[in-house]
Amino acid sequence: MIPMVLDTEPQPIAKDTWLIPTIAAEGSGAYFAAHSLVIRGEQPVIVDTGCAMVRDSWSRQVFSLVDPADVRWVFLSHDDHDHLGNLEFVLDQCPNATLVCNFLSVARLFGSLDLPIDRMRWVDPGDQFAIGDRTLQIVRPPMFDSPATRGVYDPTTRMLWAVDSFATFFPGEVYDADEVPADMYDASFVALNGWNTPWLEWIDASRYAAHVRATESLSLDVVASAHGPVHRGARIGEAFRRTLQLANQPAPPTPGQDVLEHMVAMLVAAVG
Repeated sequence: MIPMVLDTEPQPIAKDTWLIPTIAAEGSGAYFAAHSLVIRGEQPVIVDTGCAMVRDSWSRQVFSLVDPADVRWVFLSHDDHDHLGNLEFVLDQCPNATLVCNFLSVARLFGSLDLPIDRMRWVDPGDQFAIGDRTLQIVRPPMFDSPATRGVYDPTTRMLWAVDSFATFFPGEVYDADEVPADMYDASFVALNGWNTPWLEWIDASRYAAHVRATESLSLDVVASAHGPVHRGARIGEAFRRTLQLANQPAPPTPGQDVLEHMVAMLVAAVG
């Protein structure tokens, strides 16, 4: 059951930096994103590799910006399918690229993907790696659903790839947080981030605040993520504030059997 995916183009969000959008119909009239990123500096970087189901669209966008032979780095934020869906394809298409990941991602994927350990660099929060004209820093994002999750901060453009943090629904082909209707932003921020990080219910709020502020304290002009809109200016601080408010709150209930039965009925009706 493949959702309707909008026809999108790369979106410039900072100097030499493009969002690679994937926006799919959610089913209730809203849309859900699974974005990735390209940094086209001296040594081009692909940040996450999108979903396999949109490989043609995703690869068309990425390779309209950079020739596969010129890609030097592929950064894998973590081991979820919507971030690594085209990883083996990209490594095959980009023979000069090194895979930047970490031990946990490799361990969790062992036996599922044939990853080339001779083409890897392992990094963890606090590490960095040079890509010619800039050095990228590895951070742990404010929210995450995998112990392997690592974000990227580019001090040259003051851009943070926050991975799964700050997720919302979208009204359609929309990229900026200011363009998401306030009621949709408010409700979906709580629901999506609550579903993705249910552990927030049980954390020590003061220790969590210290973790969040470590990322917030970076000099940030733009924050991009896989499932949320691009945040700039005051919207960045607002997103961090909303994140802190999720601490100690019960995770929202997820869709249940009634929703599944409705989806099956729609599928049966569609195929006749």
